[in-house]
Amino acid sequence: MIEFAPADLVGLRLAHSPLVEVVTSGFALNRPRETWLYGSWAARVRPLLAGAGLRTFLAVISGPTCYVPDFLTPVPATARPSLAEELRVVAATPLDRVAAEVAAAWAGHPAPPEIRRFDTDPAGGLAELVRQVQRYFELAVAPVWPRLRAAAEGEIAYRARLAAEDGPQALLAGLHPRLDWDGSALRLANGKPGQWSLDGQSLTLLPAGFAGPRVYPLTAGPAGRALWYPPRGYGQLWAQAAPAEPSAPLAALLGSTRAGVLTLLAVPASTGEVATTLGLSPATASHHLTTLRNAGLVVGERVGHRLRYRRTALGEQLSAIDGVRIDGR
Repeated sequence: MIEFAPADLVGLRLAHSPLVEVVTSGFALNRPRETWLYGSWAARVRPLLAGAGLRTFLAVISGPTCYVPDFLTPVPATARPSLAEELRVVAATPLDRVAAEVAAAWAGHPAPPEIRRFDTDPAGGLAELVRQVQRYFELAVAPVWPRLRAAAEGEIAYRARLAAEDGPQALLAGLHPRLDWDGSALRLANGKPGQWSLDGQSLTLLPAGFAGPRVYPLTAGPAGRALWYPPRGYGQLWAQAAPAEPSAPLAALLGSTRAGVLTLLAVPASTGEVATTLGLSPATASHHLTTLRNAGLVVGERVGHRLRYRRTALGEQLSAIDGVRIDGR
């Protein structure tokens, strides 16, 4: 349970962290029960990682205590930090904290040389860890980074709309099936026993494409505390080869292709991504996106140099008519 009163809503914010994606992707590699979600990604990545010299990084995030050092995932000070910005924060971590947190990941268990190095040479161990994180990101995360960032952008925009329309408490509505806010605390169903307090610190919500279907409370740092959770549509994020089928009522209302486009936009996508995923020509994808935009069902937002489309509130409502009679009866 996380103590979280209405006054804490003032400090609630959202961000997307490259390092959280790095760490949760490392978890995903070791979860055979989630092959249905990450299987194709893991199959591509494992051969690339073999012999890549990542023993320190992998040992740090896979300690037998199931604790990952908090310093490795600093709470972002901005909404969209780059990996380089976050690694600069990691590299500046006080060495006594680095040594203590790495040791905690292996407490009570025989540690490999890569972990023991942090006792005798924490500066060298930290420098090597930062280098390996950069290398791991290049091999495992960078190829899917545009999709991860787009999914997070869509989640952040969706939560911001809810807050603007229904008040800041709506930021927590439907955040995750295992999370429930009763006005005084965030309760995690089937989570580890215990109670956490923000102690006056702010809480940052960090959607991560590699987190799903899990939620992770609570990491801490100088910028406050953070909660990791999967963004909406995270399953579609990994199902490139088999995009979700639109519901029959939605297809009947919009036509199958246009309904497919709207369904696909559970995760924001560019015109080219829509065309590739649905097997359309770019001109056809652009035509359907323009029609949906003119109807107020999607909106285009520029992310860097790319224009991505996401569903509006009306588009979200319309996409939820699965199994509902269109005439309302």
